[in-house]
Amino acid sequence: MKSEGEFVNQPDNTAFTQQRLPAWQPMLSAGIVIPLFTLIGLAFIGIGVALFITSQNIKVQELDYTGTATSSPCFQCSGLSIQNCTCERNFSLSELFEGPVFFYYGLSNYYQNYRQYGVSKDDYQLSGDTTYFLKPQSYCSPYQYSNNKPIVPCGSIANSMFNDTFRLYLLVNGSRKQVPFDGKGIAWWTDYNIKYRNPSPVNGSFAAAFDGTTKPVNWQKSAYELDPTDQANNGFLNQDFLVWMRRAALPNFRKLYGRITGGDYSQGLPAGNYTLQISYNYPVLSFGGTKKVVFSNVSWMGGKNQFLGIAYLVIGSLCVVMAIVMLIVYAKYKFPDNDDA
Repeated sequence: MKSEGEFVNQPDNTAFTQQRLPAWQPMLSAGIVIPLFTLIGLAFIGIGVALFITSQNIKVQELDYTGTATSSPCFQCSGLSIQNCTCERNFSLSELFEGPVFFYYGLSNYYQNYRQYGVSKDDYQLSGDTTYFLKPQSYCSPYQYSNNKPIVPCGSIANSMFNDTFRLYLLVNGSRKQVPFDGKGIAWWTDYNIKYRNPSPVNGSFAAAFDGTTKPVNWQKSAYELDPTDQANNGFLNQDFLVWMRRAALPNFRKLYGRITGGDYSQGLPAGNYTLQISYNYPVLSFGGTKKVVFSNVSWMGGKNQFLGIAYLVIGSLCVVMAIVMLIVYAKYKFPDNDDA
């Protein structure tokens, strides 16, 4: 007889543990695989054509304003020693640029995904914890203290915040008519409502919550002065600040600056001549970068993205080709066997 110890590790006698559950294993015959590949291929080709045509219909207008060429209107502003410089880029639209129009700024050769750069911030500060205002975390080094005062917000990401500003004008009968940018709601909802928080005012003063601290080295004004006219867009909840703090994954990227949606421009930008006035503050030549602005509209699939449509077309075509190859092989080597049967 077998002792009880021999059955200690024996699984329970159930359908699950003894692998007796009912199962279905498809028989992948040529009569199933070839039509399946054909249908998948045709479906992918149809989706690819729709995506590609939709992407082609999305309008994009790009304007480089780095100022490397001497003929560039921003050349005089590109030097590191130049301060408070303004330049202008003129462009024309031959037809209506259908709205809503999104306005982006773009940078190249800028590695926001660098690990030490990415961790150079104090999440406790950015969540409104004033304890860390006076004692920033060491991750922020070398932008932790300035003149023996703690920096708020500290770190390389905040210190390198993009600070060029733009004004767009439509030229009408020789005069300029400003086109307004809507900068509200351009940041991620989770960043604005969950991840970032402002400190509570002290004695009714928001600025008093920052007492004993100093602004980032490269900033022209403190965090509590980013938008003093709108407290919902001030401090760590400033939309431009939130957009910048959301790091890009690739070295060439663009970030949303605002939308053109209201008033006379609810249908988009009308045909005509435009002037983009640029307050040139952000240096990029020191690391071999470039700067540009991008006007773009969107569709049901989002922004312009030709790769997605091409990828669907390629995969769909490969599926159809494979179906044809399998049909040829099946017809050549399998039909005689079926006849003999």
